[in-house]
Amino acid sequence: MSTPEAGDEPGGENVTGERPEAEPVGVTEETTVHEEDVELERTIGLVGGLAIGIGTMIGAGIFVFPGLAASEAGPAATLSFAIGGVIALLVALPTSELATAMPRSGGGYYFISRSMGTSYGAVVGLGLWLGLVFASAFYLVGLGHYVVAVLAEIGVSITGLPVGPHVLLGLLFGIALTALSVTGTENTASLQNAIVVVLLVILTGFLTYGVLDATGLFGRESVPEAFFSQGQLPVLSTAALVFTSYLGFAQVATVAGEITEPKRNLPLAMVGSVLIVTLFYVVTIFVATSSFGAERLGQFGETAMVEVARDLLGRPGAVLILAAGLLATFSSANASILSASRSVYALSRDALLPRWASRINLQYGTPHVALGMAGGPILVLVATGQVEVLAEVASFLHLVLYALMCVALLVVRRRDPPWYDPSFTIPGYPAVPVFGAVASAGLIAFMELASIAIGVAIMALSYLWYRYYATDVRLKGDV
Repeated sequence: MSTPEAGDEPGGENVTGERPEAEPVGVTEETTVHEEDVELERTIGLVGGLAIGIGTMIGAGIFVFPGLAASEAGPAATLSFAIGGVIALLVALPTSELATAMPRSGGGYYFISRSMGTSYGAVVGLGLWLGLVFASAFYLVGLGHYVVAVLAEIGVSITGLPVGPHVLLGLLFGIALTALSVTGTENTASLQNAIVVVLLVILTGFLTYGVLDATGLFGRESVPEAFFSQGQLPVLSTAALVFTSYLGFAQVATVAGEITEPKRNLPLAMVGSVLIVTLFYVVTIFVATSSFGAERLGQFGETAMVEVARDLLGRPGAVLILAAGLLATFSSANASILSASRSVYALSRDALLPRWASRINLQYGTPHVALGMAGGPILVLVATGQVEVLAEVASFLHLVLYALMCVALLVVRRRDPPWYDPSFTIPGYPAVPVFGAVASAGLIAFMELASIAIGVAIMALSYLWYRYYATDVRLKGDV
């Protein structure tokens, strides 16, 4: 892979006198080498990349959202998930090209800052960090709900707490997962791989049975409900809500600096994970709305799939899906915390955050300070317990990121700098990135105003931080 030419080196200083780290002097299939040290070893293979993407996405989409989505859009929630999948694919393709040209930790932040300039990168990078914080908190609250449901299934009830038991459990898991990530990326990736394999086996068996039951091949045939029972507009607003389910492929790009054979594995992991989980989402909503009407399914809330499994297979089915839900929400939170820390790490190396934030733990080789800067805010948000708001704010910040990544590809292709040498180029250029940008930005219009306001406020604060702290910093995308 090529490295930037000397004239492309970053420069300038932040208010503390820190300068951006020099661009790598060499990028190999095993590591990224700098003049004085090694950034992060590449320890995540194709299976690990797919596991990060699938494990992050399949958690919320299948085990938290079906009840919420069905109550908003009825059976047409299947279309909401399909729309989300198409938009994710339109963004995953441009992201794959950018990632093979710039396989560094930081993902979308790195691509945009190097293609469009420091100010865009600062807003996106800080927004990506906080967007992943919101997403992680959302996943941990969902995990707490599933633990409470498991305890209820065995007759254990938690009462007398100052906060809801699902919130307390989410906090405990958040602390544990942050600590696990400090002990090494390999530990996190190995756990992720094992969880995703078990999860896919369980879901494939359960959904196959559910489809056969819903179509009347055995069991009872369901009476179909009107597809657009809630109207057509809620399909798009629900797509905006559930888009949090599609954040996983971008998280693969966030840890691109740790993916082995990035030329091959990055595109396969990102595009493959989107295609696989979209299929699972659509089938899940079909099975769920076939078992119960949309209205009743919505009443079950975050653990609706447990009741679907109980309806199909009795208590053993409920226990099986409870176990799968625990694994899924756990894996989503696990991957999101890891990705949030890598955003902090990349921002710090570029002098947009203090240099101490990118310190590497000498024992484990992980950015332990960055992990703390991810885990701390996550715990604060988990304490709110606001599932839908957390999900939509995360979706808003990521949709802005996705739109700008598509624009970044158009910009860097037009500029054609000598260092831009992707091993994967997207088909259908420029239509794919143009449609990806328009679709991502357009979906924001169907979000709740409160979520948009919080997202805009985060972006505004990110820009103000850049103007105060690093306005003189120049990265190689600046012209």
